[in-house]
Amino acid sequence: MRLGEYRRIVGFTGARISTESGIPDFRSPGGVWATNRMIEFDEFCASRAARVEYWRQKAAVWPGMRAAAPNAGHRAFVELERRGRLSALITQNIDGLHQRAGQSPGLVIELHGTMAEALCLDCGDRTPIDAALGRVLGGEAAPDCEHCGAPLKPATVSFGQAMPAREVERAVSACRECDLLLAVGSSLVVYPAASLPLLAKESGARLVIINRTPTPLDEIADLVLREEIGTAMPRLIEELEP
Repeated sequence: MRLGEYRRIVGFTGARISTESGIPDFRSPGGVWATNRMIEFDEFCASRAARVEYWRQKAAVWPGMRAAAPNAGHRAFVELERRGRLSALITQNIDGLHQRAGQSPGLVIELHGTMAEALCLDCGDRTPIDAALGRVLGGEAAPDCEHCGAPLKPATVSFGQAMPAREVERAVSACRECDLLLAVGSSLVVYPAASLPLLAKESGARLVIINRTPTPLDEIADLVLREEIGTAMPRLIEELEP
C-alpha cells in the first residue's frame, strides 16, 4: 500500500516514538514504574503523602523530558501536515514533543494530558509545570492551588482518572472519518486509548502499525513494520507526491 492514495490520515502515537528521543518508557523493565511506586488517582486525592511522592517522581522525570528533542518520527508527522494529509494526531504521550517538532497544536489530541502544565483539581486553574515544580524544589512538597487552596496535579491522566472528555470525543470523531490510521510506537494494550485504531479499522480505514514488538491488532492491520520509527516514517512520507 502507498500513503499517496490517502487524504485523511490520522496519527496515533505511543511511548516508543518518544523513546527514540531518549525519554524512558514508563512500562518497560527499566522504565519509571520499575523503580517507583505507581500512585493512582484516588490515592493522590485522598493522601497528602501520596501527593508528595507523586510530585517527587514528576520532579525527577521532567528535566529529561523537557530537554528531549523531537526526532525524525515526529518531524515526519509535521511533513504529513504540511502536505495537507494529516487530519489529526492522537497521542498517548505527555511530553509535548509533537508540538515542539512544529505540529499545529490544534491537530494534536493529548489523550493522557500533558506534563507542560499543572492543574488545580477543584477550580481548574492551570499553571506552567516549571512554576509548580519550582515550588516543589523550594520546599512545598505537594503544592496547592494559589487561587482556591485545592491540590495541584500535573495535567496528566493517572490510573483511575477519566481521560478528558473533549479530547476523547475529538479522537473518536477523527477515527471514524479517516481513511488511514498510522499507529506508531504504541503497544496497543492500554485501554480505552487502544480501542481507537480498532474503531478506525471498523469504520473503513486502512491501518498501518509501526512498532518494534507485536501488538494485539497486528492481525487486522493492512501493513505492519517492525522498524525504528525514525527510519520507517520518513520512508513512508517519501511515497507522497510533493
